[in-house]
Amino acid sequence: MSQAAALPSKGQAPPGAAEETVEAVELLRCDTYNSEPPSLPTDDEAARLAVKAPEVAAKVAELANAGEGARYEPELARNPYQLKTWIAYLKASEEAPFAERRLVYERAVRLLPRSYKLWRRYLEEAEDAVGDRWRTSGRAKVLVLAYERCLEHLGKMPRLWLDYCRVLRKMGKGTELRRAFDRALRALPVTQHEHVWPEYIDWAERFGVERTATTAYVRYCMFEPQRREAFCDYLVTQKRYGRAVAELAACVDDNDFVSPSGKSKHQLWMRLCDLCAAHPEELPKSLDVDAIIRSGLARFTDEVGRLWCKLADYYIRLGRFDHARDVYEEACTTVVTARDFGLVFDAYAQFEESVLTAKMGALEETPDGERDDEDPWAANPQTDVELRLARLERLMSRRPLLLSSVLLRQNPHAVREWHARAALVADDAAAAIECYSDAVKTVDPAKAAGRPHTLWTAFAEYYETRGDVANARVVLERATEQPFRAVDDLAAIYCWWVEMELKRDCHDEALDVARKACLEPPAAARRRRAQGKGYVKDAAPVGERVHRSPKLWSLYLDLEESLGTLDSARAAYDRCLELRVATPQIVANYAALLEEHEYFEDAFAAYERGVALFRWPHVRELWRSYLKGFVDRYGGAKLERARDLFEQALRGAPPADAAGLYVDYAKLEEAHGLARRAMAVYERAATTADDDRAFAAWRLYAAKVERAFGAPKARGVYERAVKKLAKDDDAKRMCLAFSQLERGLGEVDRARAILAHGSQFADPRLDDHYWQSWRDFEVQHGNEDTFREMLRVKRSVETARSAQNYIADTLLKVDNPLMSDAEAAARTGSAAASRKRGAEEGGAAETEMAALERQAARIVEATKAADAPPAADPNEIDLDDDDDDDGDFVLATKPVPAAVFGSAAAAAGELADETSTGALARFQKKG
Repeated sequence: MSQAAALPSKGQAPPGAAEETVEAVELLRCDTYNSEPPSLPTDDEAARLAVKAPEVAAKVAELANAGEGARYEPELARNPYQLKTWIAYLKASEEAPFAERRLVYERAVRLLPRSYKLWRRYLEEAEDAVGDRWRTSGRAKVLVLAYERCLEHLGKMPRLWLDYCRVLRKMGKGTELRRAFDRALRALPVTQHEHVWPEYIDWAERFGVERTATTAYVRYCMFEPQRREAFCDYLVTQKRYGRAVAELAACVDDNDFVSPSGKSKHQLWMRLCDLCAAHPEELPKSLDVDAIIRSGLARFTDEVGRLWCKLADYYIRLGRFDHARDVYEEACTTVVTARDFGLVFDAYAQFEESVLTAKMGALEETPDGERDDEDPWAANPQTDVELRLARLERLMSRRPLLLSSVLLRQNPHAVREWHARAALVADDAAAAIECYSDAVKTVDPAKAAGRPHTLWTAFAEYYETRGDVANARVVLERATEQPFRAVDDLAAIYCWWVEMELKRDCHDEALDVARKACLEPPAAARRRRAQGKGYVKDAAPVGERVHRSPKLWSLYLDLEESLGTLDSARAAYDRCLELRVATPQIVANYAALLEEHEYFEDAFAAYERGVALFRWPHVRELWRSYLKGFVDRYGGAKLERARDLFEQALRGAPPADAAGLYVDYAKLEEAHGLARRAMAVYERAATTADDDRAFAAWRLYAAKVERAFGAPKARGVYERAVKKLAKDDDAKRMCLAFSQLERGLGEVDRARAILAHGSQFADPRLDDHYWQSWRDFEVQHGNEDTFREMLRVKRSVETARSAQNYIADTLLKVDNPLMSDAEAAARTGSAAASRKRGAEEGGAAETEMAALERQAARIVEATKAADAPPAADPNEIDLDDDDDDDGDFVLATKPVPAAVFGSAAAAAGELADETSTGALARFQKKG
């Protein structure tokens, strides 16, 4: 301290000052920074240090001998490189001013220059000391110099660099901050640059200097190419559209590029096209916008309409209207969806309207005198306006055709769309013929959506309606050579051709066309003979199979009957039957033709061939016509042959069709045969009829027997009918008819027994007619006992029906638990043990109904016994109470306990309630 007290003269450093005041120099070197090792101070600095060094040294000595310094200084003197001691010293002196703590920090970082913890605490306290006076406080400069000294030793710490840049940003030091960022990027390894670049870019965007931000973005994109999209966004905000398009094009061309914001390649493409179309004049000349947008057309087919509009907009903004119009025309002829066509066409029409409006406005604003002074070689403005107006009108008139072209580009084999297109140009003969020609050339019959033959017929009809029959025949001739997918298509061509000839009264030509169509081609005949049994008809071409078309043969046969001879018609019918393409109607027509010309046996032969070709039910009408015609022709003359025909028809007939045949067969026997054989036929009809027709068959059979042999003979028929009928409704109806028969014979008891038997088929709750009929019968022919018997049977049936319904409802409940086979067998066995055995099981021959009646009788008897008065005692003394009777009085009654009567009282109560409760309620109560 004595050496520091001796002040040197001005301009001259004292001898030995550098060695004696090293500590003071290090504490005061806060206003200088150099990346090189510290050098000796200059004369001015030495003079200043010489003035301040004694004060600093005195202050250090004062701090070391007072307060917390006295506690920690001895330890630091023994071991000045102990970090814990310095940290404890600083924590203990937290209440001291920053100026005093700064001296402690300076001493600590001078001894431990690579301690991150010391530097971090030092810099944070220094930053807090600055407060909000970043641009005016001298402590901010001291903080910057402290950061510089810190980074000299800890230059690999990104957190320190970022804090340093944040301090410079608060101080508004633009140049120093930019250099600090650059030094940080040079000092830090490349793996830690990701911490620096976001702060760097954020500051560069906010700094306001475009060149600085652009340079920073360029360097950032070299480090991380995925940030080109952000660079493009910045360029757009700065209206640097040319550079933005170039950067966005680089993003689109890079297959490995992934948008940080999550945008797809499609979205990037659309943004690139938007920028190109919106700012064409600012784009670089080297950028081929047309190629860029057209490449997008090939890649993104769902945005074709928008991309075409962007390309046209690009040329419109450049003033190249002819190129824009060409783009619109190309778009209208290439888009394949109605949505894209709508976008393009609307934009095209709006473009033409805007140009026309501008031309008309310019024409109105130009005075007449100036119009006369214009260049005679220049275009007339009025003519130009009229030309553009005509162009707009033609565009609007072309819209349906353009839309039709779009739909046909989607599916060129759509027959319906070709018809719609032909309808649009029907007034123009040349355009219509061209449309039909393109249609028949384009549509592939194997891929056609619709009936392709209708295009050929419509084409021929267009010629035919205009009187050009020759060309119509040429079209139809070419149509017959097409490889259609189905035989019906080619057959329809021939049919339409024949109808066209008939419409024009060309009968011979129509017959020739039909004969040609039904004639087997020689190639098909040769192939059929060559392959023999291996010949597959469906595998042959359509042209070789059209001669087997039933529709075509029907037309041909009609023409032969109308225009040909009988021999030619018979030959055609025989050929049709040989080819096995005849329908039942064709066979019927053939037979009718022969019958008309009185070839009855030939007609019957035709029927025979027809019924041999078809099966039921298709042969139904043939058999009816055949049998009716045979019976009408011969009657009973050939009875055995007629019987054989009926038996042959019934052999394969289903029950529904056999019913009518049985009736006709029986009528034949009744008219020309024996009644016994007729009844046998009716019996067969009744026994073979299905459930729906069984009742009618049995009724008819019974009526015929009753008419032929009398009512007593019909009893057996009715009895068999009741047994055979499967439906309850039919059985009870038959019982009613049977009882009516017996009533007619005067057999009242038999009629009552029949009604009692049929009562098991009639539910009293559902069938009032049956029980009302029985009631009327008893009122007319019965007595009180029979009427009560009828009521008893009615109640019994109602009870039985209720029990059946209750059991059925119980079994149908879904909440019944599932049982295994063993449990079901055990439960079935217990039920069988508790059931009363029947007569066939060795028990009493008692039905459930009889058991119910017997139980009811016991209940009635028990009830009567309980209600009867007690028997009179002969030894009882009769007291005369009249004398003592002073007045009328009523004896009190006391109810008899129910235990006296036992179960009889309950039974009597049930019987009393019988009239007020239904059968179902009584059954549920007993159960």
